Amino acid sequence: MQDEPLPLWLPQLAVQGGPRFLQIADALQAAVADGSLKPGDRLPPQRRLAAQLDVDLTTVTRAYDEARRRQLLEGRGARGTYVAAPKVELNAVLDLSMNTPPPPAGVDLDDMLKQGLAQVLMGADAQLLMTYHLGGGSDSDRKAGARWLQPMFGDVDARQLVVCPGAQAAIAALVLALTEPGDVILTEPTSYPGLRAAAAQFGRRIIAVQADSQGIMPERLEQACRQHRPGLVYLNPTLQNPTAITLAEDRRQEIASIAKRCHVRIVEDDPYWLLADAPPPPIARFAPEQVYYISTLSKCLTPGLRVAFVLLPDPHERQRFLVALRSFALMATPLTAALATQWILDGSAGKLMEGVRKEARLRHRMARDVLAGRYSGAGDGLHVWLELPSYWSPSQLARAADSEGIAVTPAQAFATGGESVNAIRISLGSIKDRGRLQAGLQRLSHLLARLPESFSAAVV
Repeated sequence: MQDEPLPLWLPQLAVQGGPRFLQIADALQAAVADGSLKPGDRLPPQRRLAAQLDVDLTTVTRAYDEARRRQLLEGRGARGTYVAAPKVELNAVLDLSMNTPPPPAGVDLDDMLKQGLAQVLMGADAQLLMTYHLGGGSDSDRKAGARWLQPMFGDVDARQLVVCPGAQAAIAALVLALTEPGDVILTEPTSYPGLRAAAAQFGRRIIAVQADSQGIMPERLEQACRQHRPGLVYLNPTLQNPTAITLAEDRRQEIASIAKRCHVRIVEDDPYWLLADAPPPPIARFAPEQVYYISTLSKCLTPGLRVAFVLLPDPHERQRFLVALRSFALMATPLTAALATQWILDGSAGKLMEGVRKEARLRHRMARDVLAGRYSGAGDGLHVWLELPSYWSPSQLARAADSEGIAVTPAQAFATGGESVNAIRISLGSIKDRGRLQAGLQRLSHLLARLPESFSAAVV
């Protein structure tokens, strides 16, 4: 059997090509895409293919399972395994609105989950994973957080960290703990909508500080601090959501100096730092007493973990923060926190993050090619801030895109005051398949190139 020729669709397996079962599944997908394999074609029995490739039967079984998960194959009982007919997706939306990390090529998340959870359950008391935890994370979780923050800060005292159920909970708890009803929170003119939601819920006022093409303007920030005496300043300085601007190091130093001079506290929400290409040091490095630093795993690994780390050097403020957090989110889920800790400490998180980083950069290159002169992204991170031609407004474009089966986020969703920018945010990670992402971007590009219907109707 080993002397039989390999199927034409299957290349030689590469030693450095990643997991072999994924190589086989990828080859199947490529063959279906280029027509080498057609719906109804029968695949070799698993044992025969394993013998031909000189791999374990388990490897081929996993490859076929993965291909079924991708809806490429279907089993027909004793008759064998066949190439499936294409699945027609009725009203399938191409989602360019949700900022989630893209699935990285060559990383088997299912296998990571199984192995990680197995390690967690072998090393932990299941009863402890299923009960209440009140201390802002276990010692192990905080040590994992210190490891996670090492690229940004070097050595971190794990006792200064709090483990939270996501960055949104951390932001809300900081607002609740460090400000009073009616207090002002300063931020950029376009900013993360979760801040606005928390401020509105707790009766705080958001005031926008002028920004330019390089981000928030330090001189305007100082003026606003002296005029409004804010309870907090909220900044997202690296690959800012939504503008994708990264504040330069000199601006970060100026902002840190302003915080010290004006005695204001800064929430530095920094979910994309580890995805950025050579980002400057966090603002917290220049003013550790004034800045509360948040780093979430949701944008670098997966939102499903719901784990974020908050660096709070002052023990009294750390206690106030925990009291505020417990009023609406008692704890990070112990099981997912333990899984995050396992992944960080055994290197799985680093591998997954590197895969996300590579995939994100591939997708940015695709967006640059498809959107041509309209693309103004940074080349990394998860999103693009797309300025619109004058004949489109953000809300018009979002409605027109929706009618084309594409979801985008208009600038109004991020506005914190003043005039809204004529732009939309495009997220590159939420569409799992790269081919479907390209189709969505092409459809959006064609939409941008034509006038809105109301304009067209007026032309005679």
